[in-house]
Amino acid sequence: MAEVKRIATGAIEENCYIIYENLTALIVDPGNDFQKIMNAIEELQVTPAAILLTHCHYDHIGALEETRTTYNIPVYVSSLEKDWLGNPELNLSAHGDKPIIAQPAEFEFELMKDYTLGGLTFRVVPTPGHSPGGISFIFEDFVITGDALFKGSIGRSDLPGSNPEALLEGIREQLFNLEDEMRIYPGHGGASTIGDEKLTNPFFN
Repeated sequence: MAEVKRIATGAIEENCYIIYENLTALIVDPGNDFQKIMNAIEELQVTPAAILLTHCHYDHIGALEETRTTYNIPVYVSSLEKDWLGNPELNLSAHGDKPIIAQPAEFEFELMKDYTLGGLTFRVVPTPGHSPGGISFIFEDFVITGDALFKGSIGRSDLPGSNPEALLEGIREQLFNLEDEMRIYPGHGGASTIGDEKLTNPFFN
């Protein structure tokens, strides 16, 4: 069964995840601090097979190019945000210290589809609202929720392209129908479970 390593990156502590099994790994949202990501990969002694992006805001893609080129692996992204990687205005890095211009992703996800990459299987579901192309990755006993669902909160919906109604709807339809025991690993902050969020998250109670 797949295991999860969380790496908090950057000034606002974006969560990059290394999901690994049988010495193969998937890297989710390499936000910043490539050295920390590389150190974790070396410590786990795993070989990365691909990079998965929940969405393309700057804090989730800051170390994308360095990660991709170092390990020579493909990037998978929502088709709705494929143009964001190379556009600092869209990925919200234009007014920061370092505008991010990444190369296009090699692959675009199909929604509601199962993927097996590097021997790891997951389903891609739409959880937009924080950003138009926000997606979550459902593995066997956990789900990576990006900036949709957090422990005790939800993603911001006051950014360009945000939609608060779509955010709540996506969480209800795609995440809250999962087993209560499913762990959630969000884009910021600590882990939780679907059951705990259904019961205690103030945005749904």
